[in-house]
Amino acid sequence: MTYADRTLDALGDPTRRLIFERLRGRALSVGELAAGMSVSRPAVSQHLKVLKEARLVTDRAEGTRRLYAVNPRGLEALRKWLEGFWDEALDAFKEAAEREAATSKKP
Repeated sequence: MTYADRTLDALGDPTRRLIFERLRGRALSVGELAAGMSVSRPAVSQHLKVLKEARLVTDRAEGTRRLYAVNPRGLEALRKWLEGFWDEALDAFKEAAEREAATSKKP
């Protein structure tokens, strides 16, 4: 499985996307993430494991608990992968516009 596959698969689950979004502003513990969610703390831990394997989150120990945060490096890699599609789309658009311009100039 490629990095992109793992990342997109990890974000394909609505619960993981919600967890990931909750981590956007600051590092949180499993208990803080689970608060107000319809899934248990162990389920949140399992979702975090998938996000961590996809390199989208990091964790660090703070006392007796672990804090999870968005991994900027993982996001950068995902952004670069997505930009490849954007670059291809722009190149195709440029080629189509140039072909159209060339055919419009012909008498």
